[in-house]
Amino acid sequence: MVLPLVVGVDGSEPSLHAVDWAVDAAVRHGLPLRIVHASLWERYEGAALEDTPGAVSDVVTEHDLAESVVGLADQRARQRASTLEISTGVLPEDPVSALLREARLASGVVTGVRGRGPIRDLLLGSVGLSLAARAPCPVAVVRGRAENRQTANGRVVLGVGEATAAAAVRYAFREAAVRGCEIEAVRAWRRPAHRTAPHPLLTGEPAHAEEEHAAELLDKALDSVAEEYSDVIVHRALVEGSTRHALVARSSAADLLVIGAHRRHGHLGLQLGLVGHTVLHHAACPVAVVPCGPPGMITT
Repeated sequence: MVLPLVVGVDGSEPSLHAVDWAVDAAVRHGLPLRIVHASLWERYEGAALEDTPGAVSDVVTEHDLAESVVGLADQRARQRASTLEISTGVLPEDPVSALLREARLASGVVTGVRGRGPIRDLLLGSVGLSLAARAPCPVAVVRGRAENRQTANGRVVLGVGEATAAAAVRYAFREAAVRGCEIEAVRAWRRPAHRTAPHPLLTGEPAHAEEEHAAELLDKALDSVAEEYSDVIVHRALVEGSTRHALVARSSAADLLVIGAHRRHGHLGLQLGLVGHTVLHHAACPVAVVPCGPPGMITT
């Protein structure tokens, strides 16, 4: 069974950017596309009729508005890829519940970036954040400039943490392979606060023990998956300092930023750490959050 790629739409310009991105991703991976609109979306993200490009002025009911939103997205998708298999759905519930339910039988979920007020294009809306934290499949939040959304940079950035699972690494390599681009795998490290930097003339202890340890972790995370994608060029970057700052800085020259998110069984509430929150709000390119665990979770 081929699971579809699901994209959530609300009629805003950012959600139409998400449709474009999802269409291209579905074509690259040979997946059907499902376009979903939750009819209560505007109550959560502040969508309004005037935000809907091309919307007609006589739309007066919630049902008509929902049909207009889905119809516009469907038309846009078919114009972009006429042979792509596309289905649509209008769901009378809140967007988080609707998309989480769709995610159970999806290869991935795509959403646009939304904020409120004058900085709406800079900050992530509650729907995207909740999906990234809770969905059982990879979630892509489409953000950034056009060149960052359209694979113009030829680079996928992968954030590698202490326990980055193979699912996130494999996702990044698979994306790089189908896009024909390179991977930059980033691992940040810090010196312990209580330890001063060793003098370069002193011997007996490696001057960069922490950096060497980070390099070992980076190699361990990459090597087993890299063998499966031998044609993908990998650049390994060790950065002293903050992981989140390093990833945001590198996102400006990337087409996609990939991070893993660990799910704790039975844990309620948001499960994204500081790195996840930061890149989802401030990255200059689309961000993919790949769930890692528990066993049996969809990660492809």
